Formats: sequence, C-alpha cells, structure tokens
Amino acid sequence: MTQAARIDIRAPIFSGAFALALGANMIWINASEVWRYFMIVKPMLHEAFPGDAGVAAVTPAIFASWMVWDTILILAATGFYWMFLERNGASVRQALLAATALSVTIFGLIWLGIANMGLVPARFIWAALPLAWAEQAIAALIVLWTMKRA
Repeated sequence: MTQAARIDIRAPIFSGAFALALGANMIWINASEVWRYFMIVKPMLHEAFPGDAGVAAVTPAIFASWMVWDTILILAATGFYWMFLERNGASVRQALLAATALSVTIFGLIWLGIANMGLVPARFIWAALPLAWAEQAIAALIVLWTMKRA
C-alpha cells in the first residue's frame, strides 16, 4: 500500500470535533425532519388527498424507513459539510454554499421527482424546499462551529 493510499486516523474527520458535529446534527436534523413532517408536510398531504385515510400514516414500517433515511442524511450531510469546508475554507459563506448544494441535490431531486410523478401538488416544493434548505444551512453551520472549536 502506498503512503497516499493509507488512511490517517489522526485526520480531522476522526476527531472529537467531527463526533461533536455528528452528534449535534443527529439531534438537530432529526428534530427538524420530525417538525417539518408533522407541522407542514402531513397537513398539506391531508389537504391534498382528503379521501385517503392512509396518506401520511406513521406505521412501524414507515417509522423504520424514516430512521434509515435520517441516519443516511445525517451521515452524508455532516461528512459532506466537513469535507467541503476543509477543502474550500471554513467560513459562513462556504457553509451556506455547501448547504445549498446538498439541499438542491437531495431535497430538490426528491421533491421534483415526487411532484413530477403527480404524487403531490407542485406547491409542496415551495413549502418543503426552503425549510429543507434552512435545516441544512443550520447543519452546515453546526459543522463550521465545531471545526472552529477544534
């Protein structure tokens, strides 16, 4: 194995600062996702599909898939923000650029795809995307804050 191919476990991504960012984002992103779903998305779904009692149900299977979604989102977002800020400079501007890139990529694709398939009215995009961006902007700022503390 070449020197360049080795993983340095002293790298900042294995630091206590990264663990703090991951833990803080686990709390923040989970709280934000749950709030957005129950306060914004679920009522809009019930309004859009008043005759469907099963729409926006929270069953054990849906709850389990939501836990997987949140775990992947938290790991991907925190890791992406850490690497983006390491590479491009740890500043508020860069954190907000990283949040915008991740939000458009993940949430933009999801909501555009869902709306394009006719599964929700297009107006959902205008409610969901700004809130998803705000969630991710705060998550990126949490990473920035922990990096600067290290």
